[in-house]
This record gives sequence, structure tokens and C-alpha cells, in this order.
Amino acid sequence: MSFLDRFMGRQRPPVIGLDISSSSVKLVELGQDSSGSYVLERMGSEPFEKGWITDGQIEKFDEVAETVRRVVSKSGSKTRQVAMAMPQSAVITKKIMLPAGLREEELEMQVESEANQYIPFSLDEVSLDFCVIGPAPTSPGDVEVLIAASRKERVQDRQALAEAAGLKPVVLDIESHASRLAMTRVVSVLPNQGRDALVALFEIGADTTSLKVLRDEDMLYDRDQAFGGSQLTQLISRQYGFSFEEAEQKKVSMDLPEDYEHNILSPFVDSLSQEIGRALQYFFTSTPHHKVHYVMLAGGTATLPGLKERVTELTGFASMIVNPFDNMKLGSAVREARVRREAPTYLTACGLAMRRFVQ
Repeated sequence: MSFLDRFMGRQRPPVIGLDISSSSVKLVELGQDSSGSYVLERMGSEPFEKGWITDGQIEKFDEVAETVRRVVSKSGSKTRQVAMAMPQSAVITKKIMLPAGLREEELEMQVESEANQYIPFSLDEVSLDFCVIGPAPTSPGDVEVLIAASRKERVQDRQALAEAAGLKPVVLDIESHASRLAMTRVVSVLPNQGRDALVALFEIGADTTSLKVLRDEDMLYDRDQAFGGSQLTQLISRQYGFSFEEAEQKKVSMDLPEDYEHNILSPFVDSLSQEIGRALQYFFTSTPHHKVHYVMLAGGTATLPGLKERVTELTGFASMIVNPFDNMKLGSAVREARVRREAPTYLTACGLAMRRFVQ
């Protein structure tokens, strides 16, 4: 199968969405009922040890592959076709305008010619893909085309990982595109179906927090900052003398001493809220915008007690925790308590699983 099919997900086989981050692997399998509504058939996650994946690079291939195998096995899914994603940092994207009505071969030649200007590698070293977005809004007679390129070895790493886990990669997306696809459902239930609303999405990962400002189908702003949930884990580790892995486990299970909330958690929530406020201020000073309508928090750290309220208090904007499974029916293999507890961490995995049904 060509990189084109894998990258933009043009086929629609039954698939599982597999989100591989620096801290864990998450799995989602979606179905549809007779009315076309989504059904969450399966979800699951398994943690990685620190250092197995660094900056999107797989450092411990066998260990990661075994963990992926385990999450698939535990989920009970019989599907072996998988949609995966590349980290944003591993992909170069560029929107260009080309004349409408070109044949596929002509489009490919034009894209390769244009790509040479934007990609700092030889085209022999990259996997290149493109898709036509639609008519160019500012140039009648042209179409807007999205080019995406990644080093071949990065693409092959993801493909080899899936195959080592007994899976067949059929879609290779970009993490930010997958999370944006899942966000379309989240935004659609806002007042007026979220039309024209400026939504600030904070995805709080282990080491990095990304801010994406979305309006309708467009991403107006995208910026990463180097703070995340692992900083809280490090604080717990130092304070109580746990290993990093022990501290992470106890953080998740809330099995911590009585003084944890006052001495560690509250100051961290305050610090994280201030970082979120600063990120918004940077957005306002570097764009024509001076407000957002909603602040949405995703990732495991989003559910920290008091964070949503503190962000609202500091920023003055309504804050909410993202649930990509909101209004989905739950299959028999999924426990409602787990969905309520972990849903904000599954945004990218949900978007990848949606590729089965959405072009």
C-alpha cells in the first residue's frame, strides 16, 4: 500500500486507532449502530517506561512492540488493521495553491516540484503525500492542496512497530490532525454547534503541552511548550523518595501521603494554570485575537482535581475537560467508570479510530 493511502486514510477498513506517545500506548476501536451513531467498542492503555520513546523516536523497539501487543491482546479486539500517527515534530506540512482540474499525475508532478522548496531533505529521503482540501478561498480557479512529508526512516519505524506487534498499518496520520478530527464531535455539541467559536485546546502530555486554537474547520494557532504531567511525577518522586515509575503509579492511583494535596498537588495545579494563562497571552499578543470562547483541557493531567476551576479563575474563560466519547454508546467490553476517568487521554486515539468512517 502506498504512503498516500496510509497517510491520509483514504480507505475505510475496520481499524483500531493506536496512539503511541512518550508515556503510553492507547487503543480505541469504534463501531456504528444502525442509525450511524458511534459505538465505543474497545479502549485500553499500557504505560511505557521513561526513555522508551524520546521526542517521538522509538529508543527501545522490542519493549514498545511488546507493550503494543499486550494492549491489543487485553482489549480483546480481533481487528489487526491499525491507524497510527506520526508526531507533529516528525512531519513537515505546507498548504499550496494549484490550478483546479489537474489530473492525478499532473498534481503529483506539481506537488513534487513545490515540495522541493519547502523540504530541507532530498525527496529520495522522504515519504511525501498530499490531499486536495478544496477550492482556494482567495484565488478563483485554484485549489488548496496540503503537502505532508516525513523522513522515510521515521515512517518505516512506525510501520515496523505495528508489524512487530502483529498488526497491519493501513492509515498513517499526523497526531495533531487526529486530535482535531476527534475535536469536531466535541465542538459540535457546544451552543450553536460551536460555529465561529474560538476554542483553545490544551493537550497536556507527559513532557509537552500543546495549544491549538481552533475555529470551525481551521487551526488558527499551534504551539508547544515544555511542561507536562511528568513534572508532577518528578515532584512526587523527590518528595517521597519513590522511583519515577513508582511515583507515576501512585499518582494515577492517588495512593499518596496525606500532605500530598497541600504540599505538592495544589502548588502544581497553580503553576500549570499559570502556564496555560501565559500560553493564551502569547496567543493574544501574536495574533489579532484578544479572547477565546472556550478553554478545553485534554490529556491525563487535565483531570487533576481543581485544575479546570483554577484555569477558569485565572484566565476568565470557561474551561472544560475534553471527553471525545461524549454521547457515544458503549459496547459490552467497555466500562463506563473507566470512560469517565480516562476519556481526556484518548483524544488522538479516538480521532485515529474515526478514520474508519471519516475521509
